Amino acid sequence: MTGSFKARGAFNSLLSAAVPDGGVAAASGGNHGAAVAYAARRLGHPATIFVPEIASPAKLAVIADQMADVVVSGERYADALALCEAHQAKTGAISVHAYDAPATIAGQGTVAAEWEADTGGIDTVLVAVGGGGLVAGIAAWFEGRVKVVGVEPEGSRALHAALEAGEAVDVPVGGIAADSLGARRTGALNLAIARRYVADVVLVPDQAIVDAMRTLWREARIVTEPGGAAAFAALLSGAYTPEPGERVGVLVCGANVDMTAFAEISG
Repeated sequence: MTGSFKARGAFNSLLSAAVPDGGVAAASGGNHGAAVAYAARRLGHPATIFVPEIASPAKLAVIADQMADVVVSGERYADALALCEAHQAKTGAISVHAYDAPATIAGQGTVAAEWEADTGGIDTVLVAVGGGGLVAGIAAWFEGRVKVVGVEPEGSRALHAALEAGEAVDVPVGGIAADSLGARRTGALNLAIARRYVADVVLVPDQAIVDAMRTLWREARIVTEPGGAAAFAALLSGAYTPEPGERVGVLVCGANVDMTAFAEISG
């Protein structure tokens, strides 16, 4: 209903907590905000969504359709998060974190439960990574039964850098998928799960993401935003190369793209 998997984490968070009179607040690059706004509206709670200036018009439109208050400010997700935290402290609103919260992670992990049931068995899954909530939820579900490989853009590599450093670190954020995969720092909970259950994190350049978007449209008529095509980009570009006979699942996880921009990319 919101163009991505994130309604899972949003509903799980709001159904697991007592929502105060101050309502609900969330910081987001766009998709999480749309999911929280949708869940809040369905459950009868007011919502305020904070998004950075790089958020795409398509994602802002989805949020606005859910009748939430939208605050567009700051260059990156981290700036929107700081404003959201200040709003929460002032109003008492419950904050639904986009990735670094148990209820969010568990909600996103239901993707893996359905994936396993639908396929009847799979060897490896490729999952795009921003802050890390999705890959952590999926990895926590599989618990090593399936090899989980995270995929990040070269310009936004928060989890890759954290695993290299041995702790969460700030990274530069940029590139074509920054509005959805542009976390400055991975979540502490997500890093702990990734250390245990994520087999590898690979990086893909922007051009590989563009090529993946084009291929998904040309071969399967699937419209996806750049972040949604990142995992497929790893397979197409050779950033991840399967072994002979390996059954690989690729998660295509977001469709909120401005159609004018999509036409330019896919053309």
